[in-house]
Amino acid sequence: MAMLTAKSLSHIIFLLSTLLLQLITNTYAIGVNYGTLANNLPPPAQVAAFLKSQTTINKIKIFDTNADILRAFANTNISVIITAVNGDIPSLTKLPSAQSWVSTHIIPFHPQTIISHVAVGNEIMATADKFLIAQLVPAMKTLNTALKLAGLTHIKVSTPHSLGILSTSEPPSSGRFRRGYDRVIFAPMLQFLKETKSPFMVNPYPYFGFSAKTLNYALFKPNAGIRDKVTGITYTNMFDAQMDAVYSAMKALGYGDVEICVAETGWPSLGDANQPDVNLANAVSYNGNLVKHVTSGKGTPLMPNRRFETYIFSLFNENLKPGSTAERNFGLFRPDFTPVYDIGIMRGRRSAGPTPTPTPAPPSSGSGKKWCVPKSDASDEALQKNIDYVCSLGVDCKPIQAGGACFDPNTIRSHAAYVMNVFYQTSGRHDFDCDFANTGVLTSSDPSHGTCKFIT
Repeated sequence: MAMLTAKSLSHIIFLLSTLLLQLITNTYAIGVNYGTLANNLPPPAQVAAFLKSQTTINKIKIFDTNADILRAFANTNISVIITAVNGDIPSLTKLPSAQSWVSTHIIPFHPQTIISHVAVGNEIMATADKFLIAQLVPAMKTLNTALKLAGLTHIKVSTPHSLGILSTSEPPSSGRFRRGYDRVIFAPMLQFLKETKSPFMVNPYPYFGFSAKTLNYALFKPNAGIRDKVTGITYTNMFDAQMDAVYSAMKALGYGDVEICVAETGWPSLGDANQPDVNLANAVSYNGNLVKHVTSGKGTPLMPNRRFETYIFSLFNENLKPGSTAERNFGLFRPDFTPVYDIGIMRGRRSAGPTPTPTPAPPSSGSGKKWCVPKSDASDEALQKNIDYVCSLGVDCKPIQAGGACFDPNTIRSHAAYVMNVFYQTSGRHDFDCDFANTGVLTSSDPSHGTCKFIT
């Protein structure tokens, strides 16, 4: 057998290291925006413990520098994008102020908390504040200098943009930045990002761009597609089209090689009466298909095989957000940690929370079998949420639909009992699988009736 040379051994080690890095990247490509515009959210320490133990999410983005959150995520191996709020931008153009900002908002938490990026402001171009816009790139550069002087060269500096930065986006190959800002703002910004190997952050939202005709196109569902006559490419989803429009704008300025980070994207699960396409099924379709798409490594038609670090909006439903009902229902989770729906980010068996409290089972009748049913005081609203959640997981809910064996009696409580029990029986029969945010209880009495048989 030929002896391995030092050169060949080092080559093998390099290849193995590269493969390991690819595996890590492939497995954990999804982050989440952790917004806090609510008065009912759990403490940050519980949130950190939940994400670490119950989900595969290992990246979060916050909209400020909340010290409680930064402390909570210490030693979790979950990286954090922090945000220098819009009002901080003018002072960050001055080095002493930028150094003070780093000393206050980063150094006390480093390195226990992994701070990966600083987002300077949020969608500044959309504010139309010419003073702030003019200060944006200088603030990014000065803050980067302050980080270097503090020895924090691994922390990247960028800023998120809405797609309003584009003057044209259809077809994707015609994507261009708004005239006037392209050379004055975006060219120097992209040059800075290229030099610092930082990503260009964008917030693509097909939710804000779809029409009744393009709903399936926005949701990654089967559709006829939209053809770009210039390139001959037929796009089958709006996300790719939006991303390629951004890429085309970057390439037109000579910066097509700068990485792109999806800082926000999502679809709400509940809307107002005049928003029929804002519902649980569409939220599951968009976010679920998005996760599969961005983790597949396929990239987009104009950016094949490129991977985009992606942050879904948002972690929780936030009850104090202004605007329509939809604005308060972008969350993957309710404040009690029960999933609004699952998109494949739960670790192992799904759980109702980070530290579920088992519901004691009544004494057994002797058979040893248990069934999960609603508590007597559970509200119809809570039980409907249980139905929506379980059915969103792909569980067969046909028995509780019209004509099904368990449709009658046609009540929310009866239907919830059936699906809650299916979830309990198929999730491992742990007591916490019947918790359902404290609305479920185990019973030793078989709730089957007529043709409706409850599984065990």
